[in-house]
Amino acid sequence: MAKKLYVGNLSYNSTAENVRALFAEAGEVVDVAIIMDRETGRSRGFGFVEMATEEAGREAIKRFDGYMLDNRRLTVNAARPRTDRREEFGGGRSSGGNRERSSDRSSDRNGMRRNRF
Repeated sequence: MAKKLYVGNLSYNSTAENVRALFAEAGEVVDVAIIMDRETGRSRGFGFVEMATEEAGREAIKRFDGYMLDNRRLTVNAARPRTDRREEFGGGRSSGGNRERSSDRSSDRNGMRRNRF
């Protein structure tokens, strides 16, 4: 069973290649993902490393949590299972979208529409 690790406080200059090389010292690395900002294309300062075995994952946490890489002290721990973000924010339900906002209404108090001319 593979072990997925969260790696935080990465330098914005860190690459998947140099993170892979570092974590390979603790065991076989299956995958490295540095999370990038969609707008700027720059690293967001964290990523995930998947180790081949639980043992290699534990060794990587022991070795690299608090390790200095590119003048930054890394945070390394077991990654939490990914959740569906829509569930975290009310299940993805929408408020309708076609409803008018009170400030956009163009009707008088009796519900009659007024012309805006």
